[in-house]
Amino acid sequence: MHELAHLLPFADVDQIVARHCGCDISSGQFQQAVRYWRERLTAEPETTVALYCHDAYPFAVLLFAAWHAGKKVWLPANNAAGTAAQLTQNQCHLLGDWRIHIDDVLTEYAPTVSVFSPLHPQQTELVIFTSGSTGEAKAIPKTLQQLQTEINTLEQCWGRQLGDGTVLGTVSQQHIYGLLFRVLWPLAAGRCFQSKAALSPEVLVKQASPACWIASPAHLKRLDDDSPWDELANLSLIFSSGGVLPTAAATQIAEQVRQAVIEIYGSSETGGIGWRQYPAQNWTLFPGMQLSNHNDSWYLDSPYLPDQPDFELDDCLSSQANSQFLLLGRRDRTVKIEEKRLSLCELERRLTDSLWLEEAAAVVVNHHRDTVAIAAVLSEEGKHCLRSEGRTNIIKLLRAELAHWFEAILLPRKWLFLSQLPLTPQGKLDHDLLRQLLAPAGDKLPQLQSADLLDNRAQLQLKVLASLVYFPDHFPNYPILPGVVQIGWAEHFAKILFPINQPFCRMEVIKFIKPILPDCELTLQLTWKADSGKLYFQFKAHGDNYSSGRLVYGVTV
Repeated sequence: MHELAHLLPFADVDQIVARHCGCDISSGQFQQAVRYWRERLTAEPETTVALYCHDAYPFAVLLFAAWHAGKKVWLPANNAAGTAAQLTQNQCHLLGDWRIHIDDVLTEYAPTVSVFSPLHPQQTELVIFTSGSTGEAKAIPKTLQQLQTEINTLEQCWGRQLGDGTVLGTVSQQHIYGLLFRVLWPLAAGRCFQSKAALSPEVLVKQASPACWIASPAHLKRLDDDSPWDELANLSLIFSSGGVLPTAAATQIAEQVRQAVIEIYGSSETGGIGWRQYPAQNWTLFPGMQLSNHNDSWYLDSPYLPDQPDFELDDCLSSQANSQFLLLGRRDRTVKIEEKRLSLCELERRLTDSLWLEEAAAVVVNHHRDTVAIAAVLSEEGKHCLRSEGRTNIIKLLRAELAHWFEAILLPRKWLFLSQLPLTPQGKLDHDLLRQLLAPAGDKLPQLQSADLLDNRAQLQLKVLASLVYFPDHFPNYPILPGVVQIGWAEHFAKILFPINQPFCRMEVIKFIKPILPDCELTLQLTWKADSGKLYFQFKAHGDNYSSGRLVYGVTV
């Protein structure tokens, strides 16, 4: 293992460190690229840079260039326009893929006689930004020494199994997990890492062999019968972090590839705390970790946090023998409903223990008073029940199951069935999107009952309640839903689900084919084409088209 502080001064120039844009990158080429960008950044007046890159190799170049230029590095979670504006206001130099891509890092840079001095392990640092409990970005500083200590532990645990295999990833290095596993650990251990994140398992398995896969539950639970299982079975190891891997996904992978996923438990603040492999329910502490309990709170003593020997955890744990523990859910997810205490974690756990649900997420919504809403993914038994018994009956079954454990006032009042729970790019549950989907509809929006969500498409099941404000006046003797409202609904849901940031421009081929009546149940199909700025919508039911059209966004030329 190399020390990251000495990686560039003493690296073997012929060692292959990465594969980027179809080319193998040697350590010598990596050094030349870092040297070029170090000189450019040294000339910049800002002392802090905000680094965001889609690909891992340019990220590594710019990270080490910034460090060797004496800059403090911030890692924002995204490169959205609002994030860029906020960082610029804080006198932060934007580095990487912001408005445009960075210069090609494969450029043949002119040789130079300048050398690299070792980095200072304690004074070299970066700041990771992650969403806190309030939704505001939370700054978490990390020194080079902390990062080095953690990757030393990872190599101690799994270095022999990885050997000289290539590191493949479907997670972003903007998050602590991707940063360590996809970039810093391979660089220190002398393993080649694939620069571009694979978008599918089919693409991933074609990239290199032997190899390991740095994944998240978001990717692993989408594997299905058509996935390339024979090729996936050739991977040396599969890692997962960012959330608990659903049991169904863990079972499927263990059966198909004949090895269990290694799940990593930790946080941006703590780094890794423990790990486990299916079918184990217990987590095993990493070497050097200690847990203690005081006044019902759990505290971590970690070698990655030398200045915080008693770091308070947000999770509830149960200590087990042999340095093991069980996760019981987050402490900060205990809420009050009508003055009754409710653990949202326990509610979710009871739901997923039922036959009908694979996953569940509980959210508190306010409409005159606080109530609990549930977004859930149906199991195969649940899908069969929905088809045969209907939505109302499956909700009754779920509420009856919960009634064994919770008072009636605490039972969920709103239910939304999804094809998959929405996740952020870091693989975390997208709480903001869930809150918007589960928000009370009021008297101007339809009732959202279920949704199939993809990256640029969505199919929503809606119920148009007779109590909506539009029906009494349109028309008194024959109430129908106004066409302009249908267009408004299409835009409303599309702006929740898709990144539509441009102003509305015009409408195209709008057709109203069949009137929508009170208490009608409809399917709204939405397709967003970002390259053309066009939103396609269609309302339909039972094979009949009710309305359709296109909304165009962008600056009028």
